Amino acid sequence: MTHYDDLLARQLEQLKQSGSYRYFLDIDKSALNFPRFYYRTEQGEERSAVNWCSNDYLCMSVNAEVIETFGRVAAQSGVGSGGTRNISGTTIHHRELEKSLAALHKKEAALLFGGAYLANQTTLSTLGRLFPQAVFLSDEKNHASLIAGMRATACGKMIFAHNDTAHLEELLKELPADQPRILAFESVYSIHGTIAPLREMLALAKKYNCLTYLDEVHAVGLYGEDGGGVTSQLGLQDEIDIVNGTLAKGFGVIGGYIAASKNIVDAIRSFGSGFIFTTSLPPAVCAAAIKSVELVSKDRGLRKAFHANVARVREILKQHGISHGGNASHITPVQIGDSVLCKKIADRLLGEFGVYIQPVNFPTVKRGEECLRIIVTVKHTEEDILHLARSLKTVMDEEMNKRP
Repeated sequence: MTHYDDLLARQLEQLKQSGSYRYFLDIDKSALNFPRFYYRTEQGEERSAVNWCSNDYLCMSVNAEVIETFGRVAAQSGVGSGGTRNISGTTIHHRELEKSLAALHKKEAALLFGGAYLANQTTLSTLGRLFPQAVFLSDEKNHASLIAGMRATACGKMIFAHNDTAHLEELLKELPADQPRILAFESVYSIHGTIAPLREMLALAKKYNCLTYLDEVHAVGLYGEDGGGVTSQLGLQDEIDIVNGTLAKGFGVIGGYIAASKNIVDAIRSFGSGFIFTTSLPPAVCAAAIKSVELVSKDRGLRKAFHANVARVREILKQHGISHGGNASHITPVQIGDSVLCKKIADRLLGEFGVYIQPVNFPTVKRGEECLRIIVTVKHTEEDILHLARSLKTVMDEEMNKRP
């Protein structure tokens, strides 16, 4: 008889040896001190560190008004929704949040999901079922959630080189003029921080009659006068058919969504299994998200301060001789190129210097593209930034010099 546990144990050991095994750090997060937090070592010793990998960019998860709203509505409505959206799980808070998100993206409607991964997977797989003759055109660096949604369909798939509009057009020219095609890509790519050439890609989409699907997860709240994302910043919101966003990063809460025309949203609502059969977000979460979207949309100074912090981090890293890719977004990846080394550097940064950066290793990135992805927040101080650069410089120099 096969010992399944033993087979799994061998595979897990191989993953650990490769440096790609994921270890969790148990964080004791403090709303008053974020991004500083406490954690316990394996020996039980309590230590403090500064978080440099949280996606809570604008620190809205610790915003006093957002917290107050969450607590008040939780006390009134309870901590869970109690059902799917179709079976007692829709409240006024869900409806109001969807209206708010539709307005943010200048769309007719929006639809909430438990997370942006689920929103991507459900929407793209449902579109594939509704348009079975369609072909998906996908950027090679698309997030796993977009890929999962497209793979779940019987539709054709064509992958174009990252942000390469010439290659995209070559593929589009191969398709029959009457064949439906769905172009799926991201505005800000989560690991390397590259930004899509939106104007050029949308011009091609219009020329070749593509339905456009854009993931703005790492852009909502951070770009545009009202935080509507890169499309908002460029005045292109009307050119996108479906936008995917999250409430868990720039808005600091939890949940994902799509915004689109009424018919598209109603189709996903009516045919999308990942929406239909999932318990809805708690009312208090929706209320907190409404408050966060409201505050972030109005506060241009918050976005300005955030991007100023990003620029400062990059300036200081450069002064210390640390290369960070030079992309145009806020994501700051420091390339390491080796999973074992990447984890070793991250472990030393945390254990010796109180700097927490989670290594990004295979299979999240290709082998050879392993990196330390630095995520700046609006609350990182000048002292934090200087300590980050000095610590990173020390550890990287020491570890790189050990390499054969």
